[in-house]
Amino acid sequence: MSKCGFENLCLIIFLCLKSNKETLKSFICVYMCAYWSMLLPSCGSHRTTSLNSASPQDTAWVGRFLLKSVNSIFRTLMNNHASSKPSTMKLKQTMNPILLYFINFIIYLYTILTYIPFYFLSESRQEKSNQIKAKPVSSKPDSAFRSIHSLDSLASLLYPGCDTLDKVFMYAKNKFKDKRLLGTREILNEEDEIQPNGKIFKKVILGHYNWLSYEDVFIRALDFGNGLQMLGQKPKTNIAIFCETRAEWMIAAQACFMYNFQLVTLYATLGGPAIVHGLNETEVTNIITSKELLQTKLKDIVSLVPRLRHIITVDGKPPTWSEFPKGVIVHTMTAVQALGVKASVENKAHSKPLPSDIAVIMYTSGSTGIPKGVMISHSNIIAAITGMARRIPSLGEEDVYIGYLPLAHVLELSAELVCLSHGCRIGYSSPQTLADQSSKIKKGSKGDTSMLKPTLMAAVPEIMDRIYKNVMTKVNEMSSFQRNLFILAYNYKMEQISKGCTTPLCDRFVFRNVRRLLGGNIRLLLCGGAPLSATTQRFMNICFCCPVGQGYGLTESTGAGTITEVWDYNTGRVGAPLVCCEIKLKNWEEGGYFNTDKPHPRGEILIGGQNVTMGYYKNEAKTNTDFFEDENGQRWLCTGDIGEFDPDGCLKIIDRKKDLVKLQAGEYVSLGKVEAALKNLPLIDNICAYANSYHSYVIGFVVPNQKELTELARMKGFKGTWEELCNSSEMENEVLKVLSEAAISACLEKFEIPLKIRLSPDPWTPETGLVTDAFKLKRKELKTHYQADIERMYGRK
Repeated sequence: MSKCGFENLCLIIFLCLKSNKETLKSFICVYMCAYWSMLLPSCGSHRTTSLNSASPQDTAWVGRFLLKSVNSIFRTLMNNHASSKPSTMKLKQTMNPILLYFINFIIYLYTILTYIPFYFLSESRQEKSNQIKAKPVSSKPDSAFRSIHSLDSLASLLYPGCDTLDKVFMYAKNKFKDKRLLGTREILNEEDEIQPNGKIFKKVILGHYNWLSYEDVFIRALDFGNGLQMLGQKPKTNIAIFCETRAEWMIAAQACFMYNFQLVTLYATLGGPAIVHGLNETEVTNIITSKELLQTKLKDIVSLVPRLRHIITVDGKPPTWSEFPKGVIVHTMTAVQALGVKASVENKAHSKPLPSDIAVIMYTSGSTGIPKGVMISHSNIIAAITGMARRIPSLGEEDVYIGYLPLAHVLELSAELVCLSHGCRIGYSSPQTLADQSSKIKKGSKGDTSMLKPTLMAAVPEIMDRIYKNVMTKVNEMSSFQRNLFILAYNYKMEQISKGCTTPLCDRFVFRNVRRLLGGNIRLLLCGGAPLSATTQRFMNICFCCPVGQGYGLTESTGAGTITEVWDYNTGRVGAPLVCCEIKLKNWEEGGYFNTDKPHPRGEILIGGQNVTMGYYKNEAKTNTDFFEDENGQRWLCTGDIGEFDPDGCLKIIDRKKDLVKLQAGEYVSLGKVEAALKNLPLIDNICAYANSYHSYVIGFVVPNQKELTELARMKGFKGTWEELCNSSEMENEVLKVLSEAAISACLEKFEIPLKIRLSPDPWTPETGLVTDAFKLKRKELKTHYQADIERMYGRK
């Protein structure tokens, strides 16, 4: 081969690494035509018929001209790529430059060898990602956007004729009768373990999963519903469930759906006043709970719920029975099911629900004051799970879902109902037993993901952020060579993902151990409940070797709104509207957001469709504020979130009305934006930004990472206990320096950067009442908790 040909071949290889597919197709075609035309003079009788009329000298000249032109264009492209900025999400490496060049040469060689077969044998994810996913239904600025798969009409039914949840379960039971449905791990041993600080942690050793089939669950739910009916539960009356996520929760829920009992859901971590409020507002006479919650939470407040008559424990008889008020009877779930079996002999008919009947009254996580009960009908839930199921490709009997988030949260309930209706298995877990390293798992024994090996998993950003920080901590503890190899693989895979390519060798040899943290078989992670940072999303994509779907929805929209497509690896977006709903943007003048904004329309997100719920229980004023019906009878929800549509129809959450604070000088600060920019710092476990309109700067409350803060104190020469370090003004200033540097790197405006902070020695958990079960910040409670510090930081003391 000539020098010119070799140079151009090298440049083509370079383009293989750097160009998008359409550009590369064009240049390969031009190059091959040019190179072939140069060979024609020496090919004799092998010349093509179309060129027979041209002389060999002519075709050779054309070939040389094309090659020269291509060579020039190639070099221009190469120069452009050389000057482009690297991704801001790449990890920094500190490897010897000579060794780095050698490794990069091996990487490029591997890429060259694998690119061509990948190019011709697979469909580009990037091409799919660039497709239009949603369109406005008219040319008006306030027009609603719909998925391209539901432009003519919105989907509302999962299966024909299945318009209530009992019919959906009956359909699934008949189709998957003997298949496994709900799994629970047996407890082999429990023991107390004394920690170095003197605290006692309960550790467990768990066995295999025991499974109930679809038929088993159906029979248990039928008997339980019949038993509740014998205890006096009437159709269309409320019954509460206050219980941890477990198989019995789902069985009880299916019983209520069958018998048309309105299920009131309460978070297991709610405080006493919130529980009393929910039980009294809904006037329940029966409550389903667990032995532990009965002993730790319900026992002290039963006397404050005068209508309560029956308490049903899902896991056996509690240790004491004498402490409850007169008239309150405690039953076991097994006893109630036995009562139902006896009653079924009499063949007593039960009332069946209508699509418009209330299925669930779901009390929200309460990030703003007392929780509100959202009335969700059968048709709302079916429309929502119909939309969600369409975004999960190849959903079926081979899938295993791990359930550990609160079933009282709309994300977990809808995810499990999607799985139940498609023949999937659901194995139950908890945040304390999820992985081998989880707090309740005894060292040396296996966590739930290792045993279950799930393919599907839902998570909230707080959990994903924790996984990200834990893995990065372990990476930083590696030897220099191991760490740099990991970083090289990470950055290489990030680059390949951006081109729509896969990296099977990296996945197999570098990220296999990280992937095993969640069992090793995860094919889709769905994140919802709060915004997920781009850094964490990309990290999960790379290290767990699977798509991370961001979803957007509220309890008031039955959790449905948008979910990203599995092949869309863009970050910072929540996807296009689901097929069950449509989304439009409403002008918000105060914040300066308009649906006529260029280049992207912006405004308050309104969700419309069959999934939009019936409103708030016994709160007509708030219902009328947040919900409305248009001239066509379509129900709409005003979310309070500010969104922006990309040209392909995907939604981006850019602000929130309640998070926006106007400072004294007139600048608007998005508290959520400030928190998102800083929460992924290794030094930060959690952060809450705060500001008010009487002052000109932002302050913050920070839960520092104990290991990182201790190390920072050692480097700066500060000593003391953990509480002393957190209460030290010197340490506050040191942490503030780190925050300020990160804020500048994240391109925050000067007025958005916190000027003062308070370090909190105690973590924020749902038990403290400072965050919700989905780990969203409770700003009102945080403000009250840190009121003295707010006054100090704003100079009033």
